[in-house]
Amino acid sequence: MSAPDPLPDLLIALPVVIVACRVGAALARRARQPPVVGEIATGILLGPSVLGLLWPAAQTWLIPPAAIPYTGQLGQLGLLVFMFLIGLELDLGLLRGQGRTAAAVSQTAMLLPLAAGATLGLGMYGTLAPQGVRETPFVLFIAVAMSVTALPVLARILTDHGLHRTRLGALAMACAAVDDVLAWCLLAVVVALSHSASPWDALTTAAFTLCFLLVMVYVVRPVLTRWAAGGEGEAESADRSGRTLTVLFCGLCLAALATDRIGVHALVGAFVFGAVSPRGSREITRSATRLHRITAPLLLPLFFAQTGLRTDIGALGADPAHWWWAVALFATAVATKWGGSALAARLCGGSWPEALRLGALMNCRGLTELVILNVGLDLGVIGRDIFTMLVLMALATTALTSPALSRLGRGLAPQPVRLSQGPPSSSYSTEPTKGTRTG
Repeated sequence: MSAPDPLPDLLIALPVVIVACRVGAALARRARQPPVVGEIATGILLGPSVLGLLWPAAQTWLIPPAAIPYTGQLGQLGLLVFMFLIGLELDLGLLRGQGRTAAAVSQTAMLLPLAAGATLGLGMYGTLAPQGVRETPFVLFIAVAMSVTALPVLARILTDHGLHRTRLGALAMACAAVDDVLAWCLLAVVVALSHSASPWDALTTAAFTLCFLLVMVYVVRPVLTRWAAGGEGEAESADRSGRTLTVLFCGLCLAALATDRIGVHALVGAFVFGAVSPRGSREITRSATRLHRITAPLLLPLFFAQTGLRTDIGALGADPAHWWWAVALFATAVATKWGGSALAARLCGGSWPEALRLGALMNCRGLTELVILNVGLDLGVIGRDIFTMLVLMALATTALTSPALSRLGRGLAPQPVRLSQGPPSSSYSTEPTKGTRTG
């Protein structure tokens, strides 16, 4: 007897999730929040924390269980494109002229949360770590989760507040870029440790990863650069656009497959492929914009729904210790990321108001945090209880950024700065932006 056809269930779940996330993003914008806050909240509302608790039958009908594996895979595909776009938009040129302060702030904003997160991880390991998980990957994962700054959401907040062409905006983007790269490198270490049965296996994974990076930088990048330059003189056509989209999409998929087979997460491969893709090509910029316009409104909402289905706030209520740990995670995240960044900026000569605003920006975690948390849950490094705590922390710290920035900025005149390139304009929300820059 053949299995039931999942297509009818999928045709119900897809419009429900996509429309719900658009509504959530619109409500967030009206509340002067980045759209991702509304999308994260929508995913939680659709899950067992709210809809599944208040009206289980409605949740089962709107998001049928048979459709969940397929919506999850489509959401993962959206994440691969998302990571490719992040890599393509990564602009380390923002570090020019900001070297001393950017180095101090980014290192402090990374090291303090890492140390505090590792300390919390050691305390959690005995009671909250999944059975069979070794201490080192568990502790390191908690540390990495505490140190993340969401680069794309940060870019959207800076644009909304008119700070994307200011010294503060340039410094925040530079620090966030450095932190994001370091966070993904450390996550790759966590993945390698969780998959490796011995130190030799971990070293083998590291060696293959290094070979992959060398091939991407010294083989793939020159080939892509020559290919992109060869087509610059051609008139824009549907055939040329189709070829470019095919090359970019197939390239990110193959790079993701390579890192997945190596033992590092597929998302790392997509990110690296974006980072080595040539900037300045009009055709690549147009094609990347088209990928964003498909991914943001149609595929990323499925990721938010998947995250919401994995988040069960009610499960924390059974044990008061869980809530104490949740509060400790949030307080530690804010104190180390916001406080550490602000103190480093102040010691480098900035005023307290500007230093505090920079700290508020660095405390934003957003979608990048959710991506990392889902990787940890898929690996089995963390359980659903810690996953829920960290999702709530990500939502709270992201929602805190805009109001804190507005309140701290009253009476301050922004200091403009000339940049060679503006910050990424992609919001990675369900609302496509005009003139999205991807390189």
